[in-house]
Amino acid sequence: MSLCGKTLFITGASRGIGLAIALRAARDGAQIVIAAKTAEAHPKLPGTIYTAAKEIEDAGGRALPCVCDIRDESQIAAAVSKAVETFGGVDILVNNASAISLTGTEATPMKRYDLMHGVNARGTFAASQACVPHLRAAAAKHGVAHILNISPPLNMETRWFAPHAAYTMAKFGMSLCVLGMAGEFKGDRIAVNALWPRTVIATAAVRNLLGGDAAIRGSRKPSIMADAAYEILGKPADVTGNFFIDDEVLRGAGRIDLSEYAVDPGAKLLPDFFV
Repeated sequence: MSLCGKTLFITGASRGIGLAIALRAARDGAQIVIAAKTAEAHPKLPGTIYTAAKEIEDAGGRALPCVCDIRDESQIAAAVSKAVETFGGVDILVNNASAISLTGTEATPMKRYDLMHGVNARGTFAASQACVPHLRAAAAKHGVAHILNISPPLNMETRWFAPHAAYTMAKFGMSLCVLGMAGEFKGDRIAVNALWPRTVIATAAVRNLLGGDAAIRGSRKPSIMADAAYEILGKPADVTGNFFIDDEVLRGAGRIDLSEYAVDPGAKLLPDFFV
């Protein structure tokens, strides 16, 4: 299986899990559309669409950096149009961009609520809507196209809603897109799946918002999500509507020892939300 020559449109690909997925695909010679907001360096968030583009090209891929706020459907449309103009189409959409605030109902300003729902649920829907015509064309040509959402299994337990209802609703909105679109586009041979980590992943968001260095030590590297995504994106069109967990995907592919992904092999791994 190879992603050579495939075009991936990845939201939020300037850093973290999105960039890791891009770099894994780039090693095959894939073409990556980096659809993200960060054009200038942020003091707490390393990486821009341009530094990501350089890393992708250094890894063997082709890169198209696009400044794109996925809350704005006109910016999505412009980025998709540029992708088609540059690379001839879109074979894979990875809905990775996300906003998080682990706050209770009274402590969540409506501006933050709107941000999470605008990026997570609405942004995923809008990016999918814009890419579907091109994914349909790719599937007609190659037999399969993919949408992969970085979102959790739909675990409807109070414990996942009570501490941060707004965030959970926004992330589950991404997963509901999987549930609906997998059925809607099955006949078009567009596989729609979700991928979520078993453990916390070492990203800037974790360092800045979810526990700092202590949380990082108990995390796995973003490369585990990239390798799991790579396995999913090589599957046929009838593998659709699934809520995959990263380590289960890799073990299913014969990877038993996952110790290489631990940031600190001596630290206890911290479980992620929703699993």
